[in-house]
Amino acid sequence: MPAGLEFVDTNVLVYAYDLSSSEKKARALALLESLLLERRLALSLQVLQEFYVVVTRKLAEPLDGETARQILEDLGKARLHLPTLEDVLAASLLSERYGLAFWDAMILQSAKALGAKVVWSEDLRPAAYGGVRVKNPFA
Repeated sequence: MPAGLEFVDTNVLVYAYDLSSSEKKARALALLESLLLERRLALSLQVLQEFYVVVTRKLAEPLDGETARQILEDLGKARLHLPTLEDVLAASLLSERYGLAFWDAMILQSAKALGAKVVWSEDLRPAAYGGVRVKNPFA
């Protein structure tokens, strides 16, 4: 496992490609570019799926499918977690233990499964969850 992997949540990825945002876009892009350059970017299949739906359907200025797919191909070069049944079960325990939404717990479990010690997220409360520390890149 590469040392120093850092997991990026969907919301941070979306800001990086949201044509209608400005300050958050710049911060998200800088974080992504740094992690990509240093080969420390970690993502999950869940994050890529959520990203596609949000950027093609929910933004004020949605991306076309072709552009979104090209971005997915580029992001797919990161360390990618493909969740298993064991990950789903572990996430259910994290959800119960910390009172988190299940999908947030899946983010944490994916980060943990890849050996990432940091999750960058605007949605999750900054704290330590079972060895994974959540940080807000916009704070």
